[in-house]
Amino acid sequence: MQFCTQLTELDLSNNRLHSVPAVISSLPGLHLLDLTFNNIKNISCADFANLTQLWTLQIYSNDISFIEDFAFRDLKTLATLMIGSNRLSLNRYWKEDLQKLQSLDLANNKLDSVRREDFECLKSLKNLSLPDNQISVIEAGSFDGLTNLLFLNLQSNKLSRGSIKDSVFFRLPNLKTLLLNNNYISYDSQEALAQPPFQHLRKLKTLNIFSQGHKGLRYLPSNLFKGLWSLEELQAENLNINSLHPDTFTHTPYLWVLDLSRNEFISLTRNIFLPLHVLKTLHLSKAGLQSLDFLINANLSKLHLLHVSNNALSAINETLIQSLPTLIYVDLRANYLSCDCTNAWFVNWTVSSNDTEVESAYELTCNYPNKLKGHKLLDLDMGSCNVDVGFFCFLSTTTLVSVTLLGSFLFHFLRWQVIYAYYLLLAFLHDNKHQRKPRGLQYDAFISYNVRDEVWVMRELLPQLEGEQGWKLCLHHRDFEPGKPIMDNIVDGIYSSRKTICVISRHYLESEWCSKEIQVASFRLFDEKKDVLILVFLENIPSHQLSPYYRMKRLIQRKTYLSWPKPGADTRVFWQKLRGALETKGTAETEHPIGWDLGVI
Repeated sequence: MQFCTQLTELDLSNNRLHSVPAVISSLPGLHLLDLTFNNIKNISCADFANLTQLWTLQIYSNDISFIEDFAFRDLKTLATLMIGSNRLSLNRYWKEDLQKLQSLDLANNKLDSVRREDFECLKSLKNLSLPDNQISVIEAGSFDGLTNLLFLNLQSNKLSRGSIKDSVFFRLPNLKTLLLNNNYISYDSQEALAQPPFQHLRKLKTLNIFSQGHKGLRYLPSNLFKGLWSLEELQAENLNINSLHPDTFTHTPYLWVLDLSRNEFISLTRNIFLPLHVLKTLHLSKAGLQSLDFLINANLSKLHLLHVSNNALSAINETLIQSLPTLIYVDLRANYLSCDCTNAWFVNWTVSSNDTEVESAYELTCNYPNKLKGHKLLDLDMGSCNVDVGFFCFLSTTTLVSVTLLGSFLFHFLRWQVIYAYYLLLAFLHDNKHQRKPRGLQYDAFISYNVRDEVWVMRELLPQLEGEQGWKLCLHHRDFEPGKPIMDNIVDGIYSSRKTICVISRHYLESEWCSKEIQVASFRLFDEKKDVLILVFLENIPSHQLSPYYRMKRLIQRKTYLSWPKPGADTRVFWQKLRGALETKGTAETEHPIGWDLGVI
């Protein structure tokens, strides 16, 4: 084998080797040795003896489960060791041998933990890859001494919140890239952490934390990224988070790339993005967005690329685009765009803009209205949406002035008539709503009174009508259904009673609810053509004190009125007349009602 002593590269990959060939140790001039995709099970001390000039050793994708101590002792110049996709369960094979090792790949083995002594001798290490293992524990100080480490890959392990304490990354002052995606890290709230895990990584440029277990990260604590002053790229998609604290990015002012895709945000506000004044790329695809208004005035003056595909956006307005002055690319595919005038400006801008590319613009389709669903957005004629702004302003101003003048006139000259008409309409609407529902008569009379007249009702009316005469009355405080709207209780009470007795006083005329009660009763009187309304006046009220709302004399002159006798007068005639009024069936309006004292109406 003397003729091979000058061999510098040897590729023995994709064979069926079960061990390292003995001839390897007789090739001291090797710089690169590739033993990948074989069936090697063990590494002995003799396998790499004499390879003092070896720079790169690739032995991944074998079946290695054991490495003897000092197996790498002669590899004084080794810079790259790729030993992934094997069956290694321990890290303690390096001892003090690999002093110049710069890149170590241990991906896809059976490592379940990282201990303090595992890498302490690898002072020159710059890249450490430990993905696709079963690591759930990282001891504090496990990476101490790796002051030259730039790249650390811990993705696709079983790391939890407790595995990434700040003490784990304490002595990695030059780390630039940290990959923690596809683990089981989660937080219970957005509350600030006592010891943020990344607070010592002041030179970190790239952080990947996406896809944390089946439940996701759930919450981003408000100070999770504290210390990441130099961070430029954050991959935080698919974390099952629905909101962000306004302080989330206050510690990352130099972020260039932010990916929050595949989260279901309930709401986002502009305050969240205000600290990101140099952000250039924002990914918000599949984020459940219905609007992009939170980007307006969000200080994203440097944003170049905006990815918002697969959301529920219906319109893109001019204000939004003007808030992103440096935008050169936007992806709006698979949204629910409306093909109406709300998107007229966007359509014209998409066609005419030379500064911004809308991804697959001519493939964007309409989702609304239904008759245009599936049509191409840019094929629609938006000419009808162009409005003469001057004419519109003139028309709207003229209309506003006219309405204001008319309203002032009505209020000044017809104030009480307007109020009367308002209550009349309100009562009609409620009455019309409820009269379609069949009701049984549960009471003989509904008593409409003001609370200030409740003493008379309870001391005089109730004992006489229910106690002496045996009628069943409906009273507010006793018979209204708790929790039900007051107006519904009023309508139900009136239509469930044969008669309505209105106890009229000055207090009654001032009551809004009494006004509504008498209106509902009036509509029942008019609609059913029955004598169902009884007015009882507790005091004399001059006509000039009655508001136009109560001037119903012409409408109900032929109905029943009673006046409560003056103090000291005999009340027996009053109660006899009231009994007669309650006994009257009043089946038709043409039936001549009993004519009682009409007072001063």
